Amino acid sequence: MVGVAILCAVLAAGCSALGAMWQHAGVRETTDLKLTSALQLVRSRRWVYGFLVLFACAVLQVVALALAPVSVVAPLNALAIPIIAVTRARRLTGLLAVAVLVTTAGIVVFVSITAGAAVPTEVSPKVALQAGQLVVAGVLVWVVAATFTADAVRALALAVGAGIAYGLVAVLVRDVTTTLPVIEWFSLGGLAVAFLTGAWFIQLGYAAGPPDLVVAGQTVVNPIVAAWIGIKLLGEGAVMSALTQAGLVISAVVAVSGTVVLAYYHRARVTA
Repeated sequence: MVGVAILCAVLAAGCSALGAMWQHAGVRETTDLKLTSALQLVRSRRWVYGFLVLFACAVLQVVALALAPVSVVAPLNALAIPIIAVTRARRLTGLLAVAVLVTTAGIVVFVSITAGAAVPTEVSPKVALQAGQLVVAGVLVWVVAATFTADAVRALALAVGAGIAYGLVAVLVRDVTTTLPVIEWFSLGGLAVAFLTGAWFIQLGYAAGPPDLVVAGQTVVNPIVAAWIGIKLLGEGAVMSALTQAGLVISAVVAVSGTVVLAYYHRARVTA
């Protein structure tokens, strides 16, 4: 089952990269994007294509989370970063190649460790509430940051806020799918609010900056938040040794470092 979950999560990462590029193109066709003018987006064919691809991404993620622990599935979302970076690159430079390899290696190692050590657990209402409170606090911090910034910095702040919200989505999807046919209404409601919040932040991020920067921000933060909730709050890392946890930290740092290099590569490309 874990193998099927990993395959679904990898396919979802590919869909995420493709959908992000199409939606970014669609958002750029809409001037002065606001909540009251959001319906303008459906007039863009590319935005609609991106929405459909991202819907397929969501279905694959739901299947993956139903079959494996959050800390195994969520980190694979970050594979969208090297995919979109390579796709948008005009030529494969040494810096881009190193950044992609480092990011991918960090993700692969992290997932390899969690796939063998993470223990599937249930999401209790108490833990869901606690996770929700922490996520709301984190999102508000980045909303404030986005309010007083512009351009690429604003795009990154919105992306980080979206990533925090999506991290909670992954946890609540796990809760809803593993308790069927009983419906956890509290988790389902929280899932809807967190998903819509993250989705809107992403659109605002596309309006403020490049898609690879937005995808990089939310895709790195998303699995970190989800994996932390899974390991620390849900107890998926209960049987992990200190050495295993150290390996997780190191691989996460490697993946984030690769993402920072990708962001630097983008800035250097724009400057040039």
